[in-house]
Amino acid sequence: MSEFIFCTGRYESGDWDSAPTLPANLIDSVARYTEIATAPAGAIVPLSSERILEYPLVYLTGHMPFRFTEAERRNVQKLVDRGGMIFVDDHNHDVDGVFSKTALEEIARTFGKPADLPNTNPIYSCFFKFDDGPPATSHELNGWGDNLVHKNLKAVMKGDRIQVLFSNKDYSSEWNYHPDNKRFSAVDNTRFGVNIVVYALTR
Repeated sequence: MSEFIFCTGRYESGDWDSAPTLPANLIDSVARYTEIATAPAGAIVPLSSERILEYPLVYLTGHMPFRFTEAERRNVQKLVDRGGMIFVDDHNHDVDGVFSKTALEEIARTFGKPADLPNTNPIYSCFFKFDDGPPATSHELNGWGDNLVHKNLKAVMKGDRIQVLFSNKDYSSEWNYHPDNKRFSAVDNTRFGVNIVVYALTR
């Protein structure tokens, strides 16, 4: 591909499309802040289709129980084996929620058990600098969900590279708004999303 296309993965279980405006918002941020050639619209691609292998970064989210079919599992394994990256964000922001529990089980079954990602990982400095690791979300700070501010994201690594990044922070709610509304914010809360894209494309 000559330009970056933000890819949302469609899976058969659960509600894969629970954050419909997030892709447009992150596409706007990548185009706004970086020199990465970025397609103006994202793609929605079934994990069961081998077309998913064309994308360097695949975003997954939802609220409901999450299970890979066997075809989905084979393709996401191929994706990361070829150097792709998967970003999974819990739209429930709750470690006891069904999405978090089932997604972590599926990640462990498919890729290996995820571990806490050190807050010194290059993903926090590859474009914008986040000295304290993953930025908190308003949902955590307002005490919604599990009433925890999650200090770390989780990751499955291959060597020093992230293959699968997992978040309980609910960036899916935090970034699920029309990009024009950024003008109302003193600090753009999508900046960490830019880091995720830059990391996936450059590591």
